[in-house]
Amino acid sequence: MATITTQDGTEIFYKDWGPKDAQPIVFHHGWPLSSDDWDGQMLFFLNEGYRVVAHDRRGHGRSAQVAEGHDMAHYAADASAVAEHLDLRNAVHIGHSTGGGEVAAYVARHGQPQGRVAKAVLVSAVPPLMLKTEANPGGLPIEVFDGIRAGVAANRAQFFLDFASGPFYGYNRPGATISEGVIRNWWRQGMDGAANAHYHGIKAFSETDQTEDLKAITVPTLILHGDDDQVVPIADAALLSAKLVQNAELKVYKGYPHGMLTTHGDVLNQDLLAFIKA
Repeated sequence: MATITTQDGTEIFYKDWGPKDAQPIVFHHGWPLSSDDWDGQMLFFLNEGYRVVAHDRRGHGRSAQVAEGHDMAHYAADASAVAEHLDLRNAVHIGHSTGGGEVAAYVARHGQPQGRVAKAVLVSAVPPLMLKTEANPGGLPIEVFDGIRAGVAANRAQFFLDFASGPFYGYNRPGATISEGVIRNWWRQGMDGAANAHYHGIKAFSETDQTEDLKAITVPTLILHGDDDQVVPIADAALLSAKLVQNAELKVYKGYPHGMLTTHGDVLNQDLLAFIKA
């Protein structure tokens, strides 16, 4: 397996497919998944002639199940370590959900200062802040995230099965076309990771205020969100992010769920390709 070791000694697994002289597209996965969640996009863009790269976040997938560093700052630093190791330049960074927070932090804190980033894409992403606070009254109450923590701690396998079978892909909506394979693949990816990384990652994706990260992004940024996202509600996510990023384009998909990259990959892939080529 291809891995790198970060400055704090964490082994990070990554995939690197395609011509090394082609423009890189780097994919950042959501909680509690792995780089495998991007297989559809990676194959699509590989066939379009791009170099495609994705890594497993620390504690997720095939990366080391470490005790420390399950926070957005370490996530971004790990992504930077992969980009530096592969010497990726003029790259497009695409992040889904928690991975969108990782992209925002990476681009703002590491990628732009090094001149490595050409464009960014935030898909169903968690920024600027999911948690309801006095300054963020439209956020979700802490009880929502405490419930996720309780589910992970009590019976992670069943919680993951229920989550994938319900709100993540909108399979709890009337008339939804349900894929048992998609559900099982989500569950498989989740169970490959470490329970501690998933537990502590909830705080990372829900309580990290990334307002300043978004304000610092200057590269062209595409923000994509479904208006029926039951996991990261659009009103306190994409609609706010689009106002904070200097050079942002917002596209809203009517009726699409949180996992729309899977359920509507044919549409999303074409929109991503158009943005990258523009």
